[in-house]
Amino acid sequence: MDIAAIIVAAGRGTRAGGQRPKQWQTVAGASVAAHSVAAFRDHPRVTRCVLVIHPEDHGDAQQIDGIQTVIGGATRDASVRAGLEALQANPPDLVLIHDVARPLVSAKVIEAVIDALSSAQGAAPAIPVTDALWRGDEGVVTGTQSRDGLYRAQTPQGFRYAPILAAHRAHNGGAADDVEVARKAGLDVAITMGDEANIKITTPDDFARADKLIRDRAKEQAMDIRVGNGFDVHAFEDGDHVILCGVRIPHGRKLKGHSDADVGMHALTDAIYGALAEGDIGQHFPPSDPQWKGAESDIFLRHAVNLAKSRGYRLSNVDVTLICEHPKIGPHAVAMREALAGIMGMDVDRVSVKATTSERLGFTGRSEGIASLASATLIKD
Repeated sequence: MDIAAIIVAAGRGTRAGGQRPKQWQTVAGASVAAHSVAAFRDHPRVTRCVLVIHPEDHGDAQQIDGIQTVIGGATRDASVRAGLEALQANPPDLVLIHDVARPLVSAKVIEAVIDALSSAQGAAPAIPVTDALWRGDEGVVTGTQSRDGLYRAQTPQGFRYAPILAAHRAHNGGAADDVEVARKAGLDVAITMGDEANIKITTPDDFARADKLIRDRAKEQAMDIRVGNGFDVHAFEDGDHVILCGVRIPHGRKLKGHSDADVGMHALTDAIYGALAEGDIGQHFPPSDPQWKGAESDIFLRHAVNLAKSRGYRLSNVDVTLICEHPKIGPHAVAMREALAGIMGMDVDRVSVKATTSERLGFTGRSEGIASLASATLIKD
């Protein structure tokens, strides 16, 4: 899917202070604009980036790699339309519209917006209002306001390209953001989870806060190692083979399950989801959904691996233990390692598959089924 990002950077940002527009001031060793562009340019699902700039900012924009530059308008909505029109010759499927003054937008926030667009016309991140709200006049509280149903809006705000382009073309000017433009055109916009760190630089104090947050994040990412564990069990039923870690093994019985019941691959998939704090297979591929009946389990494993990649992680190593009396795993262990390595895009020497018995104790000892334990280590790239 072709997903374009439009980063709006044509304003002057006078409230932020300084001798230069805020998007070209430096935080944590790079311009605000460079940080904002990098969040999208480096995201694995975003295919291209458009930076909408002021006519005087060509020189600054040339310092940023991997972007198309477009001259913006006098207002934010005019600048967004300029970015959208620039994509018309080769229209993307989806477009993400982001304020350049939010240099701390995370891959997770971007990912959530993209995922929501699979079923929504538009999607935008926001944070529920939790503080008490007052109305006031001349420094005196004049009343209160219910916070029920109120959110603090953030960007990127994502849309299917053709409808948001049409909405901007029909818009008569003046809007707080693209959600307002979309809603005036009758488009529904889903709310996705925002991030408190996704701050908008508005005042001079915001630069120091953004600088600290960016540097702290860099430190965390430099040593961000995650370990997840998975466990799965499948009972035997009548059949003539089992599928374990992607390998078909002749056997007097088969494993019972909604999918192909690959107990080893299921445990490994859950280990990756666990490392990402993303639940388990059942949450991503509900067994109540008939489309997954008889599905090959590599579908689940590839999804978990791709999810890790979208968050900026790579798999360092994985370890799978199969617990059963029969069939014998040893003769097939190499083939299993190779199958898993191929699915995950890993070197075979980083994939371990081994087996043990339960000394004839419990359901595995009675040959009623097979259990599996798995571990996965993820490292932030």
